[in-house]
Amino acid sequence: MKVLCIQTSPNVDGLTCKLAEAVLEGAKCGGADTELVHLNMLNIEPCKAHGRGWGTCLSEGKCTIDDDFQSLREKVNQADVFVFVTPVYFGDLSESAKRFLDRWRRCEAFSRDSSPLRGKPAIGISAAGGSGGGAVKALLNLESYLAWLQFNIFDLVSVTQKTKSYKLEMLKTAGKTVVKCKEE
Repeated sequence: MKVLCIQTSPNVDGLTCKLAEAVLEGAKCGGADTELVHLNMLNIEPCKAHGRGWGTCLSEGKCTIDDDFQSLREKVNQADVFVFVTPVYFGDLSESAKRFLDRWRRCEAFSRDSSPLRGKPAIGISAAGGSGGGAVKALLNLESYLAWLQFNIFDLVSVTQKTKSYKLEMLKTAGKTVVKCKEE
């Protein structure tokens, strides 16, 4: 059992990363192998909308841009469970999250029944510092991406500075539980 988590904050010591680590700690307790990917350490270019707006993303379900996107996408395809954690910036997903998810959605646009993501359990998490404003809106946007990509959404969690102490524990439980449910 493999659980892959992508966290999209440039701050690897911040709240977003701590939330990712909590889910993976729970998954490890449930017996899973885990991997944490720091998206901002990878080279993920924005979509170029080749040709008339569709290039090989339409014809082959692959992107022609030579960066880390395709290899990361393959890691997610091979994982049994997917976790995506984003900080909240201006009431929305981080820019790196949007860049990655926009390209991914485009490559999966016409794969419907053949998608390796179809039915794969996913946990989506938004992490808001400061006032905590925008956490729910960002989470709803993340839910939209995950649903479009055909994940089976196991849980969606918004976290703020005020709720982090008890939600860290909850996320450990979620990590362990999603592994148990996947094995059943």
